[in-house]
Amino acid sequence: MRLFFVRRAIGTLIVLAVVGIGWFVLFHKTKSAPMESINLAANSPMYSVVGKSVEGRKIESYTYGNGKTHLLFVGGIHGGYEWNSVLLAYQFIDYLDSNPSFVPVNLTVTIIPSANPDGVYKVTDKEGRFNITDVSTDEKILASGRFNADSVDLNRNFDCKWQPESTWQSKEVSAGTAPFSEPEASTLKNYILNHNIAGAVFWHSQSNAVYASQCENGILPKTIDIMNAYSKASGYPAVKTFDAYATTGAVDDWMASINIPAITVELSTHQSIEWNKNLAGIKALFDYYSSL
Repeated sequence: MRLFFVRRAIGTLIVLAVVGIGWFVLFHKTKSAPMESINLAANSPMYSVVGKSVEGRKIESYTYGNGKTHLLFVGGIHGGYEWNSVLLAYQFIDYLDSNPSFVPVNLTVTIIPSANPDGVYKVTDKEGRFNITDVSTDEKILASGRFNADSVDLNRNFDCKWQPESTWQSKEVSAGTAPFSEPEASTLKNYILNHNIAGAVFWHSQSNAVYASQCENGILPKTIDIMNAYSKASGYPAVKTFDAYATTGAVDDWMASINIPAITVELSTHQSIEWNKNLAGIKALFDYYSSL
């Protein structure tokens, strides 16, 4: 038990194979903390509440190390639709809790595990679980959790080629009333601008690739470097441009517009976290930034 709050239940995936019904733990339970930023213990992260969702749920960060180069990892911008990206982020937190020396001395590493907590809440019950017959086929249930409580696709709400309406697959989706109109997007923007972030990874699913970010001025050279490093180590294909359908207002592309390299890592399914592959990719990024 932590000093001020109980760590996440979402960090552990439980699959109960009973008559084909799986239960997946997707809820992050905490007790109220008297402070917004807490250093929990000598080998624990700095915990902070960095913002709130539309419905007032906490957007939390966990920071390890105190090196000059600050890297950011973000899961769950598409909430319950990409719930495994949230689980992957919590697995990374658990790993760093157990292996604090994994972070090189020149790095600071921050993880925001759930950037769209209202989207996760949409597909869970009061106890933080949803159980459906087949996760792979219940697209409608999962899709309802892609958006925030304003029905906005948060990965269309950033200031790079922003338009009020964008696309997801063949669907038209709301991108908000203006760039950063949504509190979740504004939270990420403020965190990135206020913490001198040197590079970022955004975890998604299920396109099975590592994508570079770019805005009007193209792909940053360091973005190519970190895309290739993560791809080579993890085994996900490296793809410079996402061209399955047109997108606008993506967070990683906005980062390119302010000269910060960022990549999107797409898991290959909506069901697994592919931990070993992603741990290898993370280590490759750490090695890259340690060599600069």
